[in-house]
Amino acid sequence: MEVNDYSYWITLAHLPNWRTERINNLIADIIHNRKISFAEFFSYDIPALQKDFGFSLKEARDILQAKDNLPDNLSLAEELPSQGFELITFDSTKYPTTLKNNLKKKYSPPLLYVKGDTQLFFEDKVAIVGSRNVGDKGVEFTKRIARKCTSEHKVIVSGYAKGVDKIALETVIENNGRGIVVLPQGIMTFKSGFKKLYEYIIDGQVLVVSTCHPKAEWSVSLAMRRNTYIYGLAEEIYVAESDHKGGTWSGVIDGLRKGRRIFVRKAAPDEKCANNELIAKGVIAVDEFGDVREDSRNYDGRLGRQKTLFEI
Repeated sequence: MEVNDYSYWITLAHLPNWRTERINNLIADIIHNRKISFAEFFSYDIPALQKDFGFSLKEARDILQAKDNLPDNLSLAEELPSQGFELITFDSTKYPTTLKNNLKKKYSPPLLYVKGDTQLFFEDKVAIVGSRNVGDKGVEFTKRIARKCTSEHKVIVSGYAKGVDKIALETVIENNGRGIVVLPQGIMTFKSGFKKLYEYIIDGQVLVVSTCHPKAEWSVSLAMRRNTYIYGLAEEIYVAESDHKGGTWSGVIDGLRKGRRIFVRKAAPDEKCANNELIAKGVIAVDEFGDVREDSRNYDGRLGRQKTLFEI
């Protein structure tokens, strides 16, 4: 793909206030249905966009305003590879099939910015998630699951946040395993993180990925959105410890709606966490070793799958 093409992808991928599905449908319409170039698309004026694409006046204006960003995005498209970053578009063979299968066109980000060995996208992957202020039992569970997954040659997916995320990744690295870090910020703003992870990225142990605009700073909203992609990249999800609100809780609830395979550590009665409430909502209960508890009413051992909300 030419550098110019990437500048168009960057521009469309970050259309402000456009839903992901709307962006993906537009890109598919341009490339596959109309079979026109991005340059031709951006040559349309407002009346033509309204007539030919059925855009509202606001949508047509959004496209024209986005067009003004093309020069800056062309500079980004040239700068990113020079810094060792790779851009992976939704229609690329390098785009992770797990993400596409789990999130579909509705939620799959149209463009990924990555650094590291992209082959990790195509290995068996497990997400280990949980609270920033995780307790001792959650810490031990996180380490145990991370070591187990590493011994089974599975890739750990985490968000590099304080608490469970970093504990999982650090355990993987210590045991010569492999991990994918999903950022809640632009890949060009993760400078301190790259310094810490540099040798592991070079060795092929760690792959860093961002769906945000390359220069986006960390924000709460991006951190919340990032959780969707952590869950989307993994075949299985283990919850070490969840609060009654926040990213882990909302991510699990969203995952349940999407029919994801989620396991949560059964908490002791004296623990002040929301693990058992999540189990009550339909998540599969596991013991401190990550094994499904025999009393878990949310798991059908005969079918080897999680029961749906309608079966509970």
